[in-house]
Amino acid sequence: MPIPVSAALFEKILNGYLEDNSFITGSDLSQDDKEVFAAISAAPNAEKLPHLARWYSHVKSQSDVAAPAAAEEDEDIDLFGSDDEVDEAAEQLKQQRLAEYHAKKASKGPGPAAKSMVTLDVKPWDDETDLVEMEKQVRSIKIEGLEWKASQLVPIGFGIKKLRISCVIVDELVSTDLIEEQITEFEDFVQSVDVEAFQKL
Repeated sequence: MPIPVSAALFEKILNGYLEDNSFITGSDLSQDDKEVFAAISAAPNAEKLPHLARWYSHVKSQSDVAAPAAAEEDEDIDLFGSDDEVDEAAEQLKQQRLAEYHAKKASKGPGPAAKSMVTLDVKPWDDETDLVEMEKQVRSIKIEGLEWKASQLVPIGFGIKKLRISCVIVDELVSTDLIEEQITEFEDFVQSVDVEAFQKL
């Protein structure tokens, strides 16, 4: 609800506002100027309200606004309160909904950790490499968020086979680079490691 002010206070506030502004809104005479002009009961005192008096004379000379009827000194006037109140109410509603959203989100707790399925190709040095032992070494790697899955031996030529092994990783805890780095440390068995497939779960 707009806050009522007396006509005298209204004119004093306007005088202060018009000290730095030529018009009520914008840089040209507008409907707002006419409406405020109509709310003023008489020409302002130029000594007490110089900026308002200047504006009043200018609006009067540039428009067809008729002199308003005399108003009571203590008449209540809405000094542009409606727009501010609408903005304030909208902001309060926005903040309330934002708070409700965060509260609802917090009540649900953290969601499930993001996971991925990774398939690695582990290549041995030659056909004499013990692939059973190589797989045993690979599976000996224990990292929080890493779970080894199925494996198979895949021929790559000249009697050599590579180890294709899958694992599920928690994305926030384990990276493929970390796994590859640890597998290549078994340098007596492993020549190289490649990511054959990567799929988000």
